[in-house]
Amino acid sequence: MFTVTIEPRFGDADGLGHINNIVLAMWFETGRNGVFRIFNPVMNLDPAAWNLILAHADYDYLDQMFLYPEVEIRTWIEKIGVTSFTIYHEAWQEGRLCAKGHVVAVHYDFVRHESTPLPEDKRKLLAEHLLPATDRQ
Repeated sequence: MFTVTIEPRFGDADGLGHINNIVLAMWFETGRNGVFRIFNPVMNLDPAAWNLILAHADYDYLDQMFLYPEVEIRTWIEKIGVTSFTIYHEAWQEGRLCAKGHVVAVHYDFVRHESTPLPEDKRKLLAEHLLPATDRQ
């Protein structure tokens, strides 16, 4: 599991002090940085070096989130396929599970514009962060 603590910015909240629903996508992306580093340790954004693309995203809002206090983003690998893998995220605030979601990332060759098999060494590193069946919310 990867974790990151987010300190909401003033602009992340609406007039009622709730976290705006569009912010969650950015926070979950921040939670994926550990996954990105498995594939790109120096976070090089050169298209010839970058090798992941998102094919799907979904989010479920379970409880309200507010400007204060901090939010913990928890990230696991839920499933590993041949060319893609599913990432599962949770957003927690004050001990409450407030949101969860999935993204499907595809191992992708941006020069040839096609998906490619996940390298075995990357599959092993992803497997170290698999979501235990008992932890599914």
